[in-house]
Amino acid sequence: MNVFFESLGCDKNLVDSEFMLGLLDEAGFTFTNDETVADVIVINTCAFINDAKEESINSILELAKQKEEGKCIALIVTGCLAQRYKDEFSQQLPEVDAVIGTNSWDDIVKAIKVVIDKGKFESVKSLEALPDMSHRRILSGGMGHTVLKIAEGCNKGCTYCIIPSIRGKYRSIPIEKLISQAKDLTMQGISELILVAQETTLYGVDIYGEKCLHKLLKELSKIDGIKWIRLLYCYPEEIYDELIDEIRTNDKVCHYIDMPIQHINDDILRRMGRLASKDKIINTIKNLREKIPDIAIRTTVICGFPGEKYEQHLELVNFLKDIRFDRLGAFAYSQEENTPAAVMDDQIDENTKAERVNEIMSLQKEICTQKAEELIGKKLLVTIDGKIDGAYIARTYKDAPDVDGYLFLESDRVFNTGDFAEVIITGANEYDLYGELI
Repeated sequence: MNVFFESLGCDKNLVDSEFMLGLLDEAGFTFTNDETVADVIVINTCAFINDAKEESINSILELAKQKEEGKCIALIVTGCLAQRYKDEFSQQLPEVDAVIGTNSWDDIVKAIKVVIDKGKFESVKSLEALPDMSHRRILSGGMGHTVLKIAEGCNKGCTYCIIPSIRGKYRSIPIEKLISQAKDLTMQGISELILVAQETTLYGVDIYGEKCLHKLLKELSKIDGIKWIRLLYCYPEEIYDELIDEIRTNDKVCHYIDMPIQHINDDILRRMGRLASKDKIINTIKNLREKIPDIAIRTTVICGFPGEKYEQHLELVNFLKDIRFDRLGAFAYSQEENTPAAVMDDQIDENTKAERVNEIMSLQKEICTQKAEELIGKKLLVTIDGKIDGAYIARTYKDAPDVDGYLFLESDRVFNTGDFAEVIITGANEYDLYGELI
């Protein structure tokens, strides 16, 4: 039977999708990129913010048409939307045949078999354990890089975030399972691992009694075929000395860290439920840059959080001018139901949020342009992501895929995706670079 699979949302969701693809492959299903010829349609949904919910619902409604217009006999919805609104599906989306929550994706084959036998299926398990991750992932990106999800869930109490209620508490995946996964990924051509979780810096606390991200990095770096390891989602208050030392001394760990701060004003940080203070954030950045002078730091900030006064927004703007993050994303606050922030007083109107986002992103564009121009004439190692219009698309250690910039390289030499090359930077254009082979 042909399966059409659509994965929405974050990179952590994509990992779940690839595990499901592996399970379906083991069970003898085949895959198609054409929903009109699919016997089974699976949609792995996101429900983090309103835009993501709308995208998920629209995808369900659009693909549900194939039950009348195409060959589809089973429409399966998995992921965060299924977890968060499982009770609403039967009444509001009766086209859906099976609902599988975030902790139940290993029931995907069972769900399809039940639906094919003319039944309905629901599996929304407790958010305490972890699904069976001993199965093989089928990679969907066709790249030399992929994400390795090292933990599930979150223990933080950010007032704007729904994740703990749909992903559960923080649960680390044991090191031996991650090493096994990583070895299998290298057999599929992966040379760059991108470590993700809701918060990577707390890895190991729940199962080993201490932070063990530095130990995991050390073990992963022993795997032949892994050239780069990149860290995302490191909360500033949890970054610790052993981790910094491992980044500094381990040749395979990129001098790059994604460190979401969300804001810098202490009152806003407290209202957000963030555990880092302004002083802690500044000291963490100072410590990272002193010990690893060439480190690239990416962050994210939220604009227009309830009660954010213009003076507090201006404090954030001035902080960003002074700190000059290498990479930054700014997002408008999204009022999410069933979160403490959703019922706070002084909600900010959408136009004001957009203006504040635009101001920060305009500033960051200037900073990124300046930092890119400072690289001209320097030699860097890059990884090849593909080719377009005769030029190779590559990335430096300063650039995570999909969120940061690229380096464009024209060369007669033949490279495969995932290869590495030494280049000299010859030009810059805002977020992107141009280079030549050395």
